[in-house]
Amino acid sequence: MAIGIIGGTGPEGRGLALRLASAGEAIVIGSRDPQRARDAAAMLIRDLPASAGRIDGAANADAAESEIVILAVPYKAQAELLGSLNDRLSGKIAINVVAPVEMVGGRARAIRPPAGSASEEAASLVPGATWVSGFHTLPARDLLKPGVPMDTDALICGDEAGAKQTVMRLAGKIPGLRPVDVGGLESARYLEGATALLININRIYRAQASIHVHGI
Repeated sequence: MAIGIIGGTGPEGRGLALRLASAGEAIVIGSRDPQRARDAAAMLIRDLPASAGRIDGAANADAAESEIVILAVPYKAQAELLGSLNDRLSGKIAINVVAPVEMVGGRARAIRPPAGSASEEAASLVPGATWVSGFHTLPARDLLKPGVPMDTDALICGDEAGAKQTVMRLAGKIPGLRPVDVGGLESARYLEGATALLININRIYRAQASIHVHGI
């Protein structure tokens, strides 16, 4: 099974590529510039253990041909990009890690899309895909350290139970990362907002904060 990461050359996309490939998955990093994607893949390959899966680089459209697709682009690029990939994503499990955030006066502020969240908007733009939302609260810096356990939770939400369980199993392959089911796709509104909250916490404390859910 191949996992395509659309917009995979950013820190979060590269971090997920590195961690999932280290767990044995085959990854295709996508970008508007295929050469940029190939260069990013070549750099990540150097940090992979011998037992890892492969990482390739390609255009976003080619990455979207994978069985599972992760959308990791800036929010402002989401609508136009999904419009061009609608047919390629139909029938796939699509994982949205897009966080609508803007910086105002040095502080992060969550943007509330008209649909409620970027994930709900994506589901309305590409209804043929099965959408799951998650991974928003994982520090990219920690994802890019494959030899260090994450020691945090991955909050995952979605309306289709089977697809959500598939994504949670993928998250569970990353050492130290515990997947937590936080409900239907509507919960993406809170996951995306938490991204802005964590950015501000990290700015204040000069840290790489994440979220742990206690009591379960």
